[in-house]
Amino acid sequence: MRTEIAGPGYSSRAQRTFTVTGRVLEALHVDGPLLAGVLAVGVVGLVVLFSAAGENVSIFLRQAARLGLALVVLVVVAQVPPRLLRAIAPWLYAAGVLLLVAVALTGDIAMGAQRWLDLGFIRFQPSEIMKIAVPLACAWYLHDRPLPPSPASLAVLAVAIMVPALLIAEQPDLGTALLVSAGGVLVILLAGLQVRYMIGLGALLAAAGPVVWHFLHDYQRQRVLTFLNPQNDPLGAGYHTIQSQIAIGSGGVFGKGYMNGSQAQLEFLPERSTDFIFAVIGEEWGLVGLSVLMVLYLLVIGRGLYIAVQAQDTFSRLTAGSLTLLFGVYVFVNSGMVAGLLPVVGVPLPLVSYGGTSMVTLMAAFGILMSVHSRRKLVAT
Repeated sequence: MRTEIAGPGYSSRAQRTFTVTGRVLEALHVDGPLLAGVLAVGVVGLVVLFSAAGENVSIFLRQAARLGLALVVLVVVAQVPPRLLRAIAPWLYAAGVLLLVAVALTGDIAMGAQRWLDLGFIRFQPSEIMKIAVPLACAWYLHDRPLPPSPASLAVLAVAIMVPALLIAEQPDLGTALLVSAGGVLVILLAGLQVRYMIGLGALLAAAGPVVWHFLHDYQRQRVLTFLNPQNDPLGAGYHTIQSQIAIGSGGVFGKGYMNGSQAQLEFLPERSTDFIFAVIGEEWGLVGLSVLMVLYLLVIGRGLYIAVQAQDTFSRLTAGSLTLLFGVYVFVNSGMVAGLLPVVGVPLPLVSYGGTSMVTLMAAFGILMSVHSRRKLVAT
């Protein structure tokens, strides 16, 4: 992408800078608009985290380092052409499932959940891999098959989605299991799932509700009941939701000011640097701050969908579209959870909440989008 800006208001030095920047991004297969949107959200996240973490410089620097590492991952993944991504998709899926089985057998237990796998030199959550592996595998399966998918193809895809989702839910990690399932379902929807199948699937899910409720853990059932009426247990299960609503409501239109939020700074708001950081933004920056953040998210999602529409083959279109919409699901679930519109499921606010594994996974997904876009340009020329 070569960017040149001419006019009386720009010096020749500025023109050369923009030209060189465009050539560097093109050489690295990086999409400038998408990168700008992602960086903008990441910078907002760092600014908000410094306040949410109580001005803890160590946490701020660790998150900045993770953002830098995630950007490196983005650039590296962007170098992988879509045809190679398609070739490794089933192997990545199989490896992810095997790692989930290993977690179930020998995984580390922390905070009552068995989600981590310790390889000695690194400790990570294999479930994060499946957020990318499931959409890639579903897109790979549908690439050479007629669309919309046939009932037989839908059955195969349903099994491919359910296997990792059930293994993750058993850890237990219901939030990640739902996101992994959403990634696969989005591929199917983008492939042109017929309306009658959608209606049938909706009826099946409704009928399965009592069965799913039976297998939920006690704390998961409590989260659903708390969502329906947080005031039933204001000092227990409903505490998170009530305090986050108080924080957002007290921020008003313009907020209380940076690092002046009472709910966050006085530690009334739990998990304020991770799952509930959205409430910190609402309290300190108000409706205006939340609106700016949402506009940045929409710009990222819009650019991702544009890349998906311009993709050259079925695999690239389905992969880019599903990963972009899955990013939107992240935003919707976290903001809805914090605002009390959805049950609390432990989904972080993408690129803003403190944490490294989720950020690296998201940046890898954006790297895939950039790979698809650079391939489009190569084919077009």
